[in-house]
Amino acid sequence: MHSIGDSFALALQLVLSGDADLLAIVLLSLRVSLTATALACLIGLPVGALVAISRFRGRNGVLILMNALMGLPPVVVGLLLYLQFSRSGPLGFLGLLYTPTAMIVAQTVLIAPIVAALSRQVLEDLHTEYAEQFRSLCLTRLQTVRALLWDARYSLLTVGLAGFGRAVAEVGAVIIVGGNIDHLTRVMTTAIALETSKGDLALALALGIILLTIALGVNAAVQSVRMTAARYAYV
Repeated sequence: MHSIGDSFALALQLVLSGDADLLAIVLLSLRVSLTATALACLIGLPVGALVAISRFRGRNGVLILMNALMGLPPVVVGLLLYLQFSRSGPLGFLGLLYTPTAMIVAQTVLIAPIVAALSRQVLEDLHTEYAEQFRSLCLTRLQTVRALLWDARYSLLTVGLAGFGRAVAEVGAVIIVGGNIDHLTRVMTTAIALETSKGDLALALALGIILLTIALGVNAAVQSVRMTAARYAYV
């Protein structure tokens, strides 16, 4: 067993040398999380926009549900999807269990409510500001949604980045439906958990360094987008 100092040194060596196994895990993580984020935005942004501009009976209940779904327990989501994708489940014939596709579905289910709830708040505030103008132009609901999505694009990009940050750090659901299979479904978070339990701290630390770098990059991107949006707001 290596000391902590030796493990850090080996981890840095793995990162700097572009180790093939390390690179494969990172690329799969990015592919799964980026795809899930794109799908979550395709689902969540329209839902958030429609709820933002609509007034109907039971709307408060919908808002409560949207906010509650932001805190979905990942392991419960993973378990429910496992039951759907298993051989005895209703979707077992698709053969999705223990594939990257199942992991993408799991992450999408987890972050779509986050995107929907956050975008709803952003778009509702904007709609309140422009409501009179929209009424004077006699815009349809679809035209209103398109105008709001475009005008709030910088804030919504921040929402998307927040969703990606949540997705790339997910472990509970993806390990249940993905199985953490080497060179097939092993992503950064599941690999860190496995390698730490095996005592291979070098690889776990190398992946941790990359994951932290990605997290810092996402936060820096969010801050940059916010500053850009603020700058344009004063133009």
